[in-house]
Amino acid sequence: MTRHVILGKGPIGSTLARQLADAGDEVLVLSRSGGTSAHQTAGTLADPLVRHAAVDSADAAALTRAAQGADVLYNCVNPAYHRWPTLWPPIADAVLATAEATGAVLVTTGNLYGYGAGTQLMREDSPLASTETKGLVRIAMWREAERLHRAGRVRATEVRGSDYVGPGALGQAHAGTRMLEPLLAGRPLHPIGASDMPHTWTYLADFARALAAAGATEAAWGRAWHVPSPQALTFRQLATLFADAAGAPEPRIRPLPMTAVRLLGIGSPMLREVFAMGYQFVEPFVMDSTVSQSVLGLAPTPWDTIVAETLASWGSRSSGATTPARR
Repeated sequence: MTRHVILGKGPIGSTLARQLADAGDEVLVLSRSGGTSAHQTAGTLADPLVRHAAVDSADAAALTRAAQGADVLYNCVNPAYHRWPTLWPPIADAVLATAEATGAVLVTTGNLYGYGAGTQLMREDSPLASTETKGLVRIAMWREAERLHRAGRVRATEVRGSDYVGPGALGQAHAGTRMLEPLLAGRPLHPIGASDMPHTWTYLADFARALAAAGATEAAWGRAWHVPSPQALTFRQLATLFADAAGAPEPRIRPLPMTAVRLLGIGSPMLREVFAMGYQFVEPFVMDSTVSQSVLGLAPTPWDTIVAETLASWGSRSSGATTPARR
């Protein structure tokens, strides 16, 4: 039985824990509180293969003690968006120290911020050219993991996905609650920036499957990979897919201009960071996952399945069930 240690219990960490337990593996989920997520599914809560413990993710000694015996260590942490420059470095250092001390394969949940504005079509070999603060943080994290991997001190890989869609993509997700709730109620939608630029959306279940595959595939170690994701859709196309499947009215879409986001950001640190990433919503933001599909042996879930499973989960949630929380 493979022993997995997951740092973080949000959408990705919770989805990954459920998938690994379903495969019969032992899973330890580490978080600040140590408790199970209030949004986890009943199946996860009841699974004896999933345990939870409290740990400070920036405390290398505590993290190493908790992760002893791990075969794979997954970094699914996501610090407060506007505090990445302060919070990420000590966490990243602690996780690398733990991977080195335990010998566990380190699989990091990544994103596309490192490629930067103007890339538009992102492949694994696209330059990490971001000049934006959060992109620079992610670049530094990966470069250090890559350096230690090449030095033979750790076995590390990173899996990068785009904006979440699917069960578990809650209020902060552009295609989560903030899209589905008004869409299904026939109210106007207010996406950031624009609604007619092609954009890659990553299914949470596919993200978790890619993390597990990267941890188990030696050929994947030492490099970064993209989550197998379906064809890019504009926000309007995405909303229309969901509306048609749910029998909801045609989406009424009124984008929130970046100038408005900038003004709102004066009083909101979170929106200031959203404005800084505004290029993702006003230019093509498309991720190619062809190479990773071959290496990881995975294919993206088709859009019709994504829509059906997401709507089914939404209906269950509305009836009193819940979905995974933030990672």
